[in-house]
Amino acid sequence: MASLELFNERGERNVTTNHIAAHLAISPGNLYYHFRNKSDIIYEIFLEYEKLVDFYLDIPEDRSLTLEDLTFYLESVFDGLWSYRFFHRDLEYLLDSDNRLRRDYRDFTNRCLGSIRLIFEKMAEAGIIEPQPVDLRTAMSLNVWLVITNWMAFLKTAHAAEDSNNLTLTELKQGIYQVLTLEIPYLTPAYREQVMALREQYRPSLPA
Repeated sequence: MASLELFNERGERNVTTNHIAAHLAISPGNLYYHFRNKSDIIYEIFLEYEKLVDFYLDIPEDRSLTLEDLTFYLESVFDGLWSYRFFHRDLEYLLDSDNRLRRDYRDFTNRCLGSIRLIFEKMAEAGIIEPQPVDLRTAMSLNVWLVITNWMAFLKTAHAAEDSNNLTLTELKQGIYQVLTLEIPYLTPAYREQVMALREQYRPSLPA
């Protein structure tokens, strides 16, 4: 989607409907025929992002979870963050600007938290981590969600002395290191070495 490309490159607040129309080589009137305003465009983009993440976090119920599954979930979620990165750069502003978006994003967050809790439950069943009480699993799931959704904001502040808009997908995926770090205290001996080796693949290289 052309508007998504512009929002990612320039930031949502720096892109107008005229910019989008020009990028598409159509008249603003033609664009307004499909979308009443920029908020409608952003909302449609969110719906696509929501579908993508829901697809990624489709947890199998008929088999055990593997480390390959865990890697896929983490890689896919961060790929989604990258593809729709403008959204998390300006999340608070966007949610304040559209009641529909705020409502649907809350539901989206709750679904994602439920999926993360299920992943932890399935990891325990597979013997990757120790079983946890429900309240601890719920708290861990929230911590994982906070790391995922705020990692980009941290990178922007960590790179404040440089160009905060020049982040790379590799840097973004270094957030996987932080997510796996949260799981270290609960790893079983049988899987500890494998998970630690996986974690090391994403070790951040942040500026001093």
